[in-house]
Amino acid sequence: MPLNVWVLVAAQALAMCTAPFIVFIGSIQGRLLAPAPEYATLPVGLVVVGTVLAIKPATWLMERMGRKRVMLLGAVMGILAGLLGALASWSGLFSLLCLAAVVGGTGLAVVHQYRFAAMESVAQGMAGSAAARVLLGGLVAAWLGPEVAGLGSGAAERYPFLISWVGLAVVQAAALLILGAGYRAGAERVQETRPGGGRPLREILGNPLVWAAVSAAAIGYAVMSFIMTATPLSMTEMAGHDLDDAKRVIQLHIMAMYLPSLISGWLTRVVGIPLMMAAGLLAYLGCIGLAASGVSFHHYLSALLLLGVGWNFLFVGGTTLLPRGYRDAERFRVQGLNDMMVFGSQATAALSAGAILSWLGWGGLVMVAVPFLIIHGLLMTLWLLRERAPEAAVKGRE
Repeated sequence: MPLNVWVLVAAQALAMCTAPFIVFIGSIQGRLLAPAPEYATLPVGLVVVGTVLAIKPATWLMERMGRKRVMLLGAVMGILAGLLGALASWSGLFSLLCLAAVVGGTGLAVVHQYRFAAMESVAQGMAGSAAARVLLGGLVAAWLGPEVAGLGSGAAERYPFLISWVGLAVVQAAALLILGAGYRAGAERVQETRPGGGRPLREILGNPLVWAAVSAAAIGYAVMSFIMTATPLSMTEMAGHDLDDAKRVIQLHIMAMYLPSLISGWLTRVVGIPLMMAAGLLAYLGCIGLAASGVSFHHYLSALLLLGVGWNFLFVGGTTLLPRGYRDAERFRVQGLNDMMVFGSQATAALSAGAILSWLGWGGLVMVAVPFLIIHGLLMTLWLLRERAPEAAVKGRE
């Protein structure tokens, strides 16, 4: 792998900390500051709202200014989120906590483009492995984010989580330095093209392959976020587990999201993307079955581990498949649309998790995910049937 990929791995390990950081303490600090319990998960959902709002501007700027400058800007937004969160902790204002979450989400919108930058820095046949390598940075983030969040969570803290948010700003500043010193825009395999080139978007979206790729990432992310967002509240408020248990489950879940990246890029080449996606769907079904069957620590842990593995297989599979559906000149438009759909779905899932958990309970919440997994299975089947139709026609003529 070239240097750019490893720089992106290191930057991802730090910049991605915003996500597990806010997932871990967002609903807990939200419960302390929110005017009503129903709003406790709002900061977690608003992270994704910020991501969705920033995706189109981020890809638009990358197309015109290049990836590196926008990646540096994304790190600056991460620093600003940490400072706003510290101010929210000091002042006790729920509105400022929500603003910090939105700003943190804008930084994450840029971080999510790292995988495409890595794929464009290697030979085409290694694109899946490059994307998977970058996702490995999430292993560090899975541990570091909650650890930083825990710095200011003590009962004796006068301003709960203030030190935590300052720590997040420091971590984001380190990501800024790594990107500034290490990333080389000239090493990208795909060079910049004139903005707006390529086919109309309607024509691109007429390809079932594109929908199979987008649905793998969008539905995979939405289901993962939906269940993960509700887990800390379900464990601590409903099942009676302590905060350390919830922290351990979230940390191990996020590690399970990224650890398969050691082999998932290789699997895209060896077993193929369709089988990877099928394995991801099976892992999700196993997660739902375990989560619905009990609320012990081990039920939560085993369900969330399967949820992480399923997410990785679907997300890496969808990310690797997507470039087969567009040309180089179309990449920013399609990548932007893909991520808007992915994180728009995630935002809806995260924002609704708290309310659905209150209405249906933990067992009912996890069953809500089943119809969406069926939808992806149908879209994947449509793509495979479309792919094999020309092969069947050729064999018929022979």
